[in-house]
Amino acid sequence: MSAAGAGRSGRRGGVRTRWRTRGGALLRVLAVWLVSSCTLLVLAALLPDFRLRAAGGTGITDAAVTAALGAGAFGLLSALVWPLLVRALLLVPAFVLGLLVFFLNGSLLLLALDLTPDAGRAAPETAVIVAAAMSATSSATSAFLAVRDDEAYHRRLVRLAGRRARRAARGPDTPGTLFLQLDGVGHDLLREATGGDHPLMPTVARWRGGSHRLTPWRTDWSSQTGASQLGILHGSNEDLPAFRWYEKETGALVVSNRPTSAAELQRRAVERTGDRGLLAHDGASRGNLFSGGAEQVALVMSVAARRGRYNRSRAGYFAYFSDPANATRTAVSFVAEVVREIVQALRTRFRRELPRVKRGGLYPVIRAFATVVERDVVVAAVIGDMLAGRTAVYADLVAYDEVAHHSGPRHRDTHQVLRRLDRSLALIERAARHAPRPYRVVLLSDHGQSPGATFLEHYGLSLGDLVRAGCGLPVPRRAGRTPSGAEAREAARAALHRPEGAAGDGSPDPAGPSAAAAHPIVLASGNLGLVSFPEVPGRITREELDRRHPALLATLANHPGIGFLLVRSASHGAVVLGPAGAEHHLDTGRIVGADPLAAFGDGAADAVRRTDRFPHVADLMVNSAYDPRTGAVHAFEEQIGSHGGLGGAQSEAFLLWPAELTPPAPDGEPLTGAEQVHRVLRRWLREADGPQQPLEAEVDEMRHEAAEPGAFSSQRRTTQDKTR
Repeated sequence: MSAAGAGRSGRRGGVRTRWRTRGGALLRVLAVWLVSSCTLLVLAALLPDFRLRAAGGTGITDAAVTAALGAGAFGLLSALVWPLLVRALLLVPAFVLGLLVFFLNGSLLLLALDLTPDAGRAAPETAVIVAAAMSATSSATSAFLAVRDDEAYHRRLVRLAGRRARRAARGPDTPGTLFLQLDGVGHDLLREATGGDHPLMPTVARWRGGSHRLTPWRTDWSSQTGASQLGILHGSNEDLPAFRWYEKETGALVVSNRPTSAAELQRRAVERTGDRGLLAHDGASRGNLFSGGAEQVALVMSVAARRGRYNRSRAGYFAYFSDPANATRTAVSFVAEVVREIVQALRTRFRRELPRVKRGGLYPVIRAFATVVERDVVVAAVIGDMLAGRTAVYADLVAYDEVAHHSGPRHRDTHQVLRRLDRSLALIERAARHAPRPYRVVLLSDHGQSPGATFLEHYGLSLGDLVRAGCGLPVPRRAGRTPSGAEAREAARAALHRPEGAAGDGSPDPAGPSAAAAHPIVLASGNLGLVSFPEVPGRITREELDRRHPALLATLANHPGIGFLLVRSASHGAVVLGPAGAEHHLDTGRIVGADPLAAFGDGAADAVRRTDRFPHVADLMVNSAYDPRTGAVHAFEEQIGSHGGLGGAQSEAFLLWPAELTPPAPDGEPLTGAEQVHRVLRRWLREADGPQQPLEAEVDEMRHEAAEPGAFSSQRRTTQDKTR
């Protein structure tokens, strides 16, 4: 065929495609209109406070015409007015906006009825129900009709992404990279969820079986999101000993997931490394504790405390809630998740399942926020980033971690969450086909979770009670409980513009900062406990502790729920204590009796030694017991799935990476610590631009870091300058 003929054929094909597209769009509009009209008729028949005709109207035809006019007016108002309402209300906390969806929809319906001749009237509370039902049915109809229509699906994604997608009609040929974090999903759990003939996560199973490779990585001693994300996104998690800790020089309680603490930790990391972070070049940070240097942020805790024009932490909400169907679906899903949690908690209680923790109060709402609102907004923001052609996106999906804390890492409740997360990943994968540039998807986790009854449930007293008893202080007859410190709690506070959690909200143990100055401060971070003596400047020594509280160290070390504790000796340096007088001198390697760290794996001594040199390490660092046969630990918080210390699956995270990238480390070489993961991710970002630093050089850096912990941090800026 000649070039001219080919051109005419192509033009005719293009015209036919455009007509098919427009015809399909018209048919979808008519179908949605018809369904909405029928919904109005049905609701008018069922609801006594809602009628479609004026008092003098008669006949089914009048009602049908009125329903069609009312449905059309409501659809037009939703398409034209709803985005303006959401933009005007963008300063309202997004959490509240999600709850207002029903009332805003109801107001639009009342206005639509006012604009429709002889449409009748509805009570305001009835209008809310009618509007929600119409939005739900029209959304379901539209989604059903667009399932096999790629062009319709593309238009929906463009509308979701807003103007950013239209500005990125063409993108670079170099691939962008999506880093999608499944919070709390350990390496072994992912293998189980993607194995077998009917995997829990079919999308991830397909990746793992074909385009991607799975690699484990071992976390630092502090196996929690704050330490892992700070290291991954900013290249340094130095001086971050736990999820929460007490700083003697200022008397401040630092909690990783609070906005002010997250902002300060990020500032310290940037100052230490001299680098803005992994996402500094055309990056986006979604749903994380830290920004990674990204200009585009949504639901990022380190910027949530800011106010003013430069705070875009809630910018992702508009991209999602500007679509009334999406907003309604999220609101309905939110309510359904609250009900689901209540039912699941009651079922667990009636079946007398053990271990279990209390799941009442605000927890159902917090869970729904994490598993529905945060998930939907983060996924929508990621899709918008892809359609805008951004170079690097890091997003955290926290749903599994939140549910596993209260239900257990392998409970049927968490299996449902994993299935829904897999569907979100499938949605992102489909959206990538419509992006202006190719994208590589790196799936990873920040830590795993270890199961087990809480320390309080198993032994009848808290870590704070045990410390007080060892110090000869009175112990309350009724032990207090330490609510979960999971990430979603402070995310919900930030979305509501509520003040940060104060002492007594679950951050400290009962013997916390509210106690008298002479009393020890005891904090919990999963199965890692921190004990500080605020009246002693600097870090107290073992010898001083023995003079002040002769029974304390023996009380802790010999308790069956304690695996080991770290203390600083004036004579021997860092010493790990275990039961029956066991000691491991970290500075010299000398071991007295049975090694207290033996059950915790080969890397335990290095992890503890690294933490010991942190300026803000607690006077005593206490790790709960670990049973290698069951993988169980005992959290010092109210969590039956926990992380934060050493022991079991909590320390085994994963990387699922595209096979075309260079391996994270050579075969047989372990990948240890969030800082090493940061260097791997930086290398993968550079690989999109051409020839790379040889893998051997990366390995040399890792080996040097393992031999001299902290050496890389002090030389990081020079190394990064050379490898950019």
